Amino acid sequence: MLRQALRRLGQKLIRRHPLEEVFEYKTGRSLSTLDLVALGVGRTVGVGVYFLANEVASNQAGPSIVICFLVTGLTSLLAGLCYAEFSARVPHSGSAYLYSFVTIGELWAFITGWNLVLSFFADAFIVVQAWSMAFDLLFTNRISETLHESISEQVPQFFADNVNYFFVLFLFFFMEVQYVGRHGFFRIFKVFTLVKLLVLSFVIISGFIKGDLHNWKLTEEDYVQAGLNGTSSLGPLGSGGFMPFGFQGILRGSATCFYAFIGFSIIVTRVKESHNPQRSIPRGIVVSLLICILVYFGVSAALTLMVPYYQLRPGSTLPEIFLHIGWAPAYYVVVIVMFCNVFVYTYRSFTFPIRLVIYMMAEDGLLFPVLTGIHAKSYVYIVSTVIFGIIAAITVFFFGLTDLLELRSIGTLISYSLVAFCVLIVRYQPERRKEENEELQENGGNEMQVQEENGPAAEKLTLQGLFFPGSPTPTPLSGRVVYVCSSLLALLLTLLCLVLAHWPGLLSGDPGPITVVVLLLVLITGITGVIWRQPQNSAPLPFKVPALPFLPLLSIFLNVYLMMQMTAGPWLRFGVWMLIGFAIYFSYGIQQILVT
Repeated sequence: MLRQALRRLGQKLIRRHPLEEVFEYKTGRSLSTLDLVALGVGRTVGVGVYFLANEVASNQAGPSIVICFLVTGLTSLLAGLCYAEFSARVPHSGSAYLYSFVTIGELWAFITGWNLVLSFFADAFIVVQAWSMAFDLLFTNRISETLHESISEQVPQFFADNVNYFFVLFLFFFMEVQYVGRHGFFRIFKVFTLVKLLVLSFVIISGFIKGDLHNWKLTEEDYVQAGLNGTSSLGPLGSGGFMPFGFQGILRGSATCFYAFIGFSIIVTRVKESHNPQRSIPRGIVVSLLICILVYFGVSAALTLMVPYYQLRPGSTLPEIFLHIGWAPAYYVVVIVMFCNVFVYTYRSFTFPIRLVIYMMAEDGLLFPVLTGIHAKSYVYIVSTVIFGIIAAITVFFFGLTDLLELRSIGTLISYSLVAFCVLIVRYQPERRKEENEELQENGGNEMQVQEENGPAAEKLTLQGLFFPGSPTPTPLSGRVVYVCSSLLALLLTLLCLVLAHWPGLLSGDPGPITVVVLLLVLITGITGVIWRQPQNSAPLPFKVPALPFLPLLSIFLNVYLMMQMTAGPWLRFGVWMLIGFAIYFSYGIQQILVT
């Protein structure tokens, strides 16, 4: 009895979602490739462009923030290629959650979906902070100063500093209750995206006109002349030059900057609305990411050329650089565009992605069935709005902007790593026939049972077969070999990133860590060779990730290495979130198994 229950539990954990039962969200629009590019750029170059560069340059990277955006852009581009192949392979509106579910099973799908919920929560809280900044900037910080002066004598300073968030949360509820129709919204969205790009182009041009290259070559003498001596109210100033915080500062800044590139994944949710999704979706992802890399590189270069990095205070925003150079009219123009951008972002209901993911997980049986009402106008919808507001109020009080950015980045990096892992797996799997898909649907996604019933005689695994497979096309055995080898590679790459990021003796030539790194590289190279020798699925697709298995592995490595740059605080909060998720999943999942 126990053995049977454990077997059913194991089968449930690796159960794959039949594509015929995938939930589809439609808006009734028909999108061209240009529309998808506009959507990707508009969501990726979002509210973060107005404060992220200031936050990172001030105390993490200095002028080398331009390198941070290039590193992050390259990492996001690799993830975008993986998303592009899946959009061509799985013609359904989806996300990392769907791709994990149809490829590697239910458990990883739950981990991915739970991470997405966390990421979207953090994103909503960041937008709340952006609302506060936008209102404050319209009155040149007079709101926060006036509120602080008027109530600081009656309440603790902590609440006086954050009282403007109450007004923002009221607007948040107002926007959620309205949740008006979407007719005409996308046209407005494209217009604002164009205006935003024009204004950011003006910021970039201004930086090259009013900028000073000396701000990229600051020395200790500049600090002394500015009345600073190694530290200021901003924190450590670094050692000067283009990389004042060293190579470690670039890595840490790259991890935080990852928030800037998270919006492109919205394109894959528009598969059913595009004219030719198997071609337009990959093109939209790649082109929008390239545009965003150029925009972020130019904005960060302009910022650090116009203002010395040590004069950028945490919490400052992009428009404030024009006050530094005395261009007050430009300040108000950029502030108004920032305000409109945040408004348009919020108008689309920034809790909508949270509701959609929770709804999909509840529909698939990974969360409680009552949560399916979160996506419709019902009491569950109203209660969830109140809960979201309470959580948002608590979060903006007790977590800083950098904490939220890092928490958002962790969840996104894990999701991107899982998508790259899925590409690595699915390319080497045998193609399922229509009859197998129907039986898979009847068996609740239990692929192992289907293969046992319909598969040929069991293949034998030999050492020669690892490097010289006998079949030119994928077989169940070669697919399992790739699955196991990919899992080992993910583990070894994580260990390698841990050693590279947190073993201080590596740079000093200590033979201990160097030996460990060499051994890990040898193992990684050998296992990669085994995967490379396995036959790939030759089914024609409009787009495939090139240089398999190397590009997906490089994507996983970069994602994990950036995650290793995070401090202990975000990891602790992420761990608590995952423990809550596992408690919900396993308690509910075990009950489902016992019932069936």
